[in-house]
Amino acid sequence: MRWKLALVLMMMAVFAFVVAACDGEEAADEAPAVAQAEMTPEPMTSRLATVQERGHVICASRNDVPGYGSLDANGRNVGFDIDLCRAVAAAVLGDSEAIEIVLITAAERGPTIQSGEVDVLVRTVTWTTSRDAQWGNYIHTTFYDGQGFMVSKDLGVNSAYELSGASVCVTSGTTTELNMSDFFRQNNLDYNPIVFEDTDVVLDAYQEGQCDVFTNDRSQLAALRSALPNPGDHVILPETISEEPLGPVVPHGDEQWFDLVKTVIAGIIYAEAYGVNSGNVAAMAAGDNVKVKRLLGTEGSFGQEDLGLKDTFMQDVINSVGNYGEIYNRNLGPEGIDLPREGGRNALWANAPCTDCPKGGQIYAPPLR
Repeated sequence: MRWKLALVLMMMAVFAFVVAACDGEEAADEAPAVAQAEMTPEPMTSRLATVQERGHVICASRNDVPGYGSLDANGRNVGFDIDLCRAVAAAVLGDSEAIEIVLITAAERGPTIQSGEVDVLVRTVTWTTSRDAQWGNYIHTTFYDGQGFMVSKDLGVNSAYELSGASVCVTSGTTTELNMSDFFRQNNLDYNPIVFEDTDVVLDAYQEGQCDVFTNDRSQLAALRSALPNPGDHVILPETISEEPLGPVVPHGDEQWFDLVKTVIAGIIYAEAYGVNSGNVAAMAAGDNVKVKRLLGTEGSFGQEDLGLKDTFMQDVINSVGNYGEIYNRNLGPEGIDLPREGGRNALWANAPCTDCPKGGQIYAPPLR
């Protein structure tokens, strides 16, 4: 009897071991699931939702260059870049004044947009391959520029190729600094670079005679020369030494926001091409031009729902800030720093779909379809 009892006890022990082992396997199977659930990140809030909840668009820009971003007589920041920020706010929030401008230096542009702390970077930012890869997503080019040199007439220089031995003031952390180095090296010209972080400091140094030459994008040279006490005493030399396609930048990582800002810029470009301006939006929306009605959201669609925008958002944009031509004229054209546009690269594209718009330029955007 004892051996039978021993056998029963042994079988019971084996059964208990098997049960415990199975429980352990189930626990082991469940553990990764729990861990996986804990490791699964919560869905990211879209930038559009963040902006709408916040109630304003944050743009990194400037207030030290007339035409692009500077303070008017009432202390209001105005300019071409500022208006592009306002256009985005009008599209997203229906209010072009719902913006916050974060003032940054040229050297701070990359880190600022990389951090994602702002929604848009609009600060005369040249589109380059490395910046596109490292900084953020570039929107369409909104202004085509090129680098030049400004000198005092007293220097007696008529060409950039006569600048050997000159001291040159330049802003740090810019393509301007790199292009300057390439130009002087390529042409075997000696020079003395004098580098400052802020453009207004560079201009002050040039005015005070700390350097012979001030180099920057030609449009900025023209803008800053207009603010000098005696603009006629300074000349911008004829050579253009680089390509400087300028445009807004948005942070990497949110394709909807990227597409949204691109579409807003496309909208103001097509508004000019179609003859829609801040004074005739209502009339054009009620008209019979199919492309115009699509642009203004009264017929058809070009992706507004996917972008998270109402059909008529471009009416808010154009009513508030105007079309591309109005923005240009107000800031960079005859009402601003008076940079010629007709016949140049910043006119609308060749064979634009209108009868009386400027042709032959490079301001272009993908079709609103």
